This record gives sequence, structure tokens and C-alpha cells, in this order.
Amino acid sequence: MPATAVTMRLLVSCPDRPGIVAAVSRFLFDSGANIVRSDQYSTDPVDGTFFLRMEFQLAPERREGFAERFGLGVADRFDMTWRLWEASQRKRIAVLVSRYDHCLVDLLYRWQRGELDAELVLVASNHEDFRGLVEATGLPFHHVPVTKGDKPEAEAQLLELLDGRCDLVVLARYMQILSGDFLDRVGVPVINIHHSFLPAFAGAGPYERAKERGVKLVGATAHYVTEELDAGPIIEQDVVRVSHADDVASLVRQGAEVERGVLGRAVQWHCQDRVLRHGNTTVVF
Repeated sequence: MPATAVTMRLLVSCPDRPGIVAAVSRFLFDSGANIVRSDQYSTDPVDGTFFLRMEFQLAPERREGFAERFGLGVADRFDMTWRLWEASQRKRIAVLVSRYDHCLVDLLYRWQRGELDAELVLVASNHEDFRGLVEATGLPFHHVPVTKGDKPEAEAQLLELLDGRCDLVVLARYMQILSGDFLDRVGVPVINIHHSFLPAFAGAGPYERAKERGVKLVGATAHYVTEELDAGPIIEQDVVRVSHADDVASLVRQGAEVERGVLGRAVQWHCQDRVLRHGNTTVVF
């Protein structure tokens, strides 16, 4: 394989049946590709759904027509849902935030240190609080206020701002509920961090409700956003042990640490094409 070879990622989901891996591998071999990693999973070998993620290297001169040949020669035959991504093309991320900065700061830190396999391209907020923080990194900051009665206008402004500029939207504690119309029109996946171990304590005030119930664990959940509040496919979760002695402020402080890590991992895995959606669940390789 020449030094100029590009690394590609292929993600596949389809009805499970014999011969899928063989067909994909044979196609890649015949195309001159070298497989460097392969992961697979089946929900059930009989009438289940099969998931596959392959990384492979391909010489640039063999790229032309590659996707079309795979679609006609393999994907159509196995009724595959599939996507192909060149690893060197880092996904562009737009971040939406309100008045809690811990997840935003963590994403900025990972991005500036080169630890995030993506490019942050802009930050938008319904408040002005973090303009200085964001602009100090060289990123554009956009203030899109949301007031009672003008939410459709604010969402329209956000859609115009995001159009064609990003491959992923991350809600880093953006405390606004996005409408179904927005989600239909934005055209890219949206990942949210919720400060609770879903499905427990969905919606507002989860730490306060956790304290009322006397829970011994608090957690965070990163999930894809759907029209149903805090009910989209879960990507990553984590928890921290707490006790009766922790007040709400202590729960919030400990939970914020968990939120940062959970969101960072979920965004990284999405940008590395490790996440495949399956109904209202995910497969994460």
C-alpha cells in the first residue's frame, strides 16, 4: 500500500444472513484495499440485524467510482444501509450552549489539544455569557436569543447559521427544547448531554429530584436528539456514587464532572464513525 493511501471507514447495517463479511471483504480485496480494522455485531443470527464497521486503506487512484461499485455490487444485494467516510476529513462541529460552561470548556480544551477527531467551527448561545471565552480561541460566537413567543424565529436563525457549515450539532447544556421542525430541517445529527442517568429524571431539575429521592448514584447521558424529550438513542452514560450527606450543590458539582467525560466520549465516538443507530438504541464499536 503506497504512503499516499487514504484511510476509509465503512459502516453497514442490514438484515443478518450468511456471506455478508465475505462479500464486503472480497470487494475490498478486489478493489486493492487493505483492511486495518473490522468490528461486527448481530442482534440475532436468525432474523436479526447485522452491523459492521471496517477501516481500510485505499490508494488514491482506486478511489474513483469506489462507492458506486460497492453500492451496486454489494450493498444492493444485501439490502444494506451504509455510509463511507474518509478518515482525514474531520467532521465539523457546531456547539450550542446556554449558561453552564463546563461541557463547552471541555470540548474547547480537547479541540485545542488535538484530542478531538473533529473541528469545532462555531459556538452559538441564547445568552452572551461566553462570547469572550469562545472568541479567545479564535472561534466565531453567535448570540441567538430565545424569548417567549419568538422561538420559531430563533430556530430559523439557528438553521440559517448552521446550514452547510457543520456535520454535527452538539448541545453542551443548551437549555432549550428543539422542535421537531428544527430537527427535520437541520440535516445533521444532534447530540445532547443530559444531567441524569436516563431514563431516570428526564426533563428539568434532575439533581433536585435525585436529592428528593435519596439516590445513591447520579449520572449523565449523551444521546441523539429526537422530538421526544430526552428519549433519543443513548450513546454513552456514566455515574458517580453519592450519599445522603450530599446536598444539591454537591450533586451538581459531581455530576458536572461526569457530564464532561460522557459528552466528550460520545462526540469522539460519533466523529470516529463508531456509532450506528438501531431504532431507538445504538451499537457503539
